Amino acid sequence: MSAAAATHDAVDPGRRTLITIAVMLASILQALDTTIANVALPHIRGSLSATLEQMGWVLTSYIVAVAIMTPFTGWLAGQVGRKQVLLVSVIGFTVTSALCGFATSLTELVLFRFLQGMFGAALVPMSQAVLLDINPVERHGRATATWAMGVTVGPIIGPALGGWLTDDYSWRWVFYINIPFGILSALGILSFLKETPIRRSGFDFFGFATLSLAIGGLQVLLDRGPLLDWFNSTEICIEALVAAVAFYLFLVQSFTARAPFVSPALFADRNFAVGQVFIFMIGVVLFACLDLLPPLLTDLMGYPVVTTGLVTAPRGIGTFCTMLFVGRLVGRIDARILMSVGMLIVALSLWMMCGFSLQMDSHLVIWSGFLQGVGTGLAYVPLAAVTFATLTPQLRSEGTAIFNLLRNMGSSIGIAAVQALLTRNTQVMHARLAEQVTAWGGHLAAKVPDLDTHHGLAALNQMVTRQATMIAFNNDFKLMLVMTLAVVPLIALLRRPRRNAAPVEIHAE
Repeated sequence: MSAAAATHDAVDPGRRTLITIAVMLASILQALDTTIANVALPHIRGSLSATLEQMGWVLTSYIVAVAIMTPFTGWLAGQVGRKQVLLVSVIGFTVTSALCGFATSLTELVLFRFLQGMFGAALVPMSQAVLLDINPVERHGRATATWAMGVTVGPIIGPALGGWLTDDYSWRWVFYINIPFGILSALGILSFLKETPIRRSGFDFFGFATLSLAIGGLQVLLDRGPLLDWFNSTEICIEALVAAVAFYLFLVQSFTARAPFVSPALFADRNFAVGQVFIFMIGVVLFACLDLLPPLLTDLMGYPVVTTGLVTAPRGIGTFCTMLFVGRLVGRIDARILMSVGMLIVALSLWMMCGFSLQMDSHLVIWSGFLQGVGTGLAYVPLAAVTFATLTPQLRSEGTAIFNLLRNMGSSIGIAAVQALLTRNTQVMHARLAEQVTAWGGHLAAKVPDLDTHHGLAALNQMVTRQATMIAFNNDFKLMLVMTLAVVPLIALLRRPRRNAAPVEIHAE
């Protein structure tokens, strides 16, 4: 028996289960916190007497910190060990969550959210790397399904959970809920997870600094762009310039330095390189839809917050159900086939969403969401498995960090793009629809009988605005449909992992 195989056997099934529970709790906490605080913002705003623009920093500070620190976690794990990084991250995330709940001013909350994001950045990539290490290669499909369940379901249930905690208790419980689960996760990691060997290497400070500037500049640009009218704002222009110059310098450094911060060898692996395109696209579609549906249902359709949570819950149910069996299918069916089917199901759900109208009932929302959840689960698990199937174990920590960074960047860019297009298309469609409105239509007179009054004209304008907004939502869904179909042919570039591949080495003492 090979040393690698013996090492895998040393992780007995009972301890493997306990480690899985511990790291999955950590992963779910970080994934959940990307969306759980969104619905609590109006309550936080009133409690802390903040403006709408100031409240944007509560989300921006967390997202920027996660984006900057995610690629750093791969290098750090090699210097001090993966267990140490994961343990400190869980403890730090739990403590800063408590501090967020105790915050008495907006300044404190933004600072604690930034620290929470810094500690939380390592949770998802390190948990993925741990699950791949403690499982032999034939179980990687199931391990990836378990990990992906937390990463994808967490953001989906976040808004509903956050709404319930805020309405029934307080916005502070959005952060307090992390404390007991963080403690359990830390105890599990401390008790059952073995440390990985330390591989000390030089730190490319210039590469890290330029990548951090590029990511931070882009994230701030995307978050503040809608508030400042994009490139009509001097601030946005400066942030775009900083991000572009910093990214250019980062690329130069990566291809010329002896030990760059992000190794170009990662992208020499074809599966890994193609996988980044797909995870970026999944980030765009998954999170953009999650961002679009709540305002569509609450503001446009008049659904209560609780009802909105209920009709969007089948998306998470679809993902969860798929994750239960797709891990077993990865080892039996070509992962590329599973990915293709999953992406096509996502495309079908987006096509259904293109048919949303002001007269629809909740069934179309429920079924399109359920199908999208099924498709996402069916594509995500084999994607994560095939992306790392041909990557050497030495690059795994760094690879999982980049993988999750691209997913986060896809979500940020996707949300910013669909929101900008929604605003623009609403204005364009309002103008076009208003051109067609005349006082001679009998059906119009029946709906708005007092057109000759200010009240009647306001009611008419509201009708046109609602219809224009609905069309703008449909156009966003059409764009995501086209983007989803456009990347499906890239699946042919992926290599199928060999069934008799050697077990992946695990580092344990």
